[in-house]
Amino acid sequence: MTSKNNVTRLLNAHKIVYTTFETPKEKLGAEGTAEFLAISLALVYKTIVVKRKKGKPILALVPGDSSVDLKALAKLLDEKKVFLTTQVEAEKLTKLQTGGISPLALINKGFQVVLDDSACAYEKIHISGGQRGLNIRLGVDDLVKLTNARVGEIRDEYEIACDNFFS
Repeated sequence: MTSKNNVTRLLNAHKIVYTTFETPKEKLGAEGTAEFLAISLALVYKTIVVKRKKGKPILALVPGDSSVDLKALAKLLDEKKVFLTTQVEAEKLTKLQTGGISPLALINKGFQVVLDDSACAYEKIHISGGQRGLNIRLGVDDLVKLTNARVGEIRDEYEIACDNFFS
């Protein structure tokens, strides 16, 4: 059964090819999602809400095996400094539960989307479907076009190198 929500309706309206995956309703995080779906952690992109001093927050998408490099993100966006939000702040700003924050659910809400350039190595990646329990695999090009995402190196690799996930 295909899950339907505003994100899937948006993708259908734009005739974008995607695949939905139902996951447990609790917050899994990127690692839990990759394990549940039996895919590489490098293919699961998490959405991190980042604040600026002034203006709408940023949605930074980085691979599950990385964190956001705030200095690199600020430099890419010509900001002096950017700040990570807490879970509570992220939920308040997006009106979505953490674990379900998706750039596709926040289109036309004024958030700037920045996608880490590592996604360009893949044809398709996985992102949140806009609610806990829904994961979506879609083309990187489609994601960039639909969200008007800026692409650049914003990851801070803190875990195992991606190469270790491929056999």
